[in-house]
Amino acid sequence: MNFIRTELPGVVIVEPKVFRDERGFFAETYQKEKFAAGGIDAVFVQDNHVASTRGVLRGMHLQLRRTQGKLVRAIEGRIWDVALDVRKGSPAYGFWVGVELSAENFKQLYVPPGYAHGYCVLSEKAQVEYKVTDFYDPQSELVIRFDDPEAGIEWPVKDPILSKRDAAGKTLAELADKLPVYIK
Repeated sequence: MNFIRTELPGVVIVEPKVFRDERGFFAETYQKEKFAAGGIDAVFVQDNHVASTRGVLRGMHLQLRRTQGKLVRAIEGRIWDVALDVRKGSPAYGFWVGVELSAENFKQLYVPPGYAHGYCVLSEKAQVEYKVTDFYDPQSELVIRFDDPEAGIEWPVKDPILSKRDAAGKTLAELADKLPVYIK
């Protein structure tokens, strides 16, 4: 496995080794010791599976209590996956990283706790699986507007399809008193 550190602290792109032959392929997508050696020493407690169609944008989400690290991969189709640092006082506050994850490239993105996460679907349909480090806590979830000008995320879709919850997201400025605090 190849672990690529991004410009955001703790956000890592994972490239599993894929073995292909006439029968298909084999890929090891998670192995605790290799991930720890690659800088991801997370304990995952749940796996989630989501299906979406072209143009759907899910995000930007984070939880304040029961903060979640996420290991995201596309098992069908293509997505543009984004991590946004929203930790007040962080040197990387307001910066984001985006990467294309697809069933063909096998890449994964690890988004550590304290970051907002979201993605949009680039293919006709996509299935996404992601591991999380804590359970869903809807009472402590924050939803940040995907088009918040302060974040300036460059989404590769126009007029995305949003849930009511995501359409009602708040800007970073509106959430300033609720955002997590950066701890060195």
